[in-house]
Amino acid sequence: MNSEIQKYNDKQEPEEKFICQTLEKEINKGIPEAESKIWHAHPVWFLDGNPIVGYSKQKAGIRLMFWSGADFDEEKLKSGTGKFKDASIFYTQASQINSSELQRWLEKSRNIQWDYKNIVKRKGVLEKLK
Repeated sequence: MNSEIQKYNDKQEPEEKFICQTLEKEINKGIPEAESKIWHAHPVWFLDGNPIVGYSKQKAGIRLMFWSGADFDEEKLKSGTGKFKDASIFYTQASQINSSELQRWLEKSRNIQWDYKNIVKRKGVLEKLK
């Protein structure tokens, strides 16, 4: 368990803390090879330096975001602004988290990736990695 992520989770209100702890556990189970850290003030997991998945506290609840999720073809994941390839789902209760669904999304996050790691170098242009 990443101590910085644990500190982030511990700062949340009780139900949000439980959501965050559940997400952290599921993400670590689904992509154990990923590097995790606090990035831009939120927990994020990376594969080969490329951001894959993360979560953050928002007004609407805890937002679970997949950087390349727009290409997952998953009804429950809502695409972002369209400028990038992200997609998210919001949770207000830990009981809303479906473990098998989340594990499927995590598998897709390993196999469907856009290159966010080099987006600055490419002046905002995304290229597909996988």
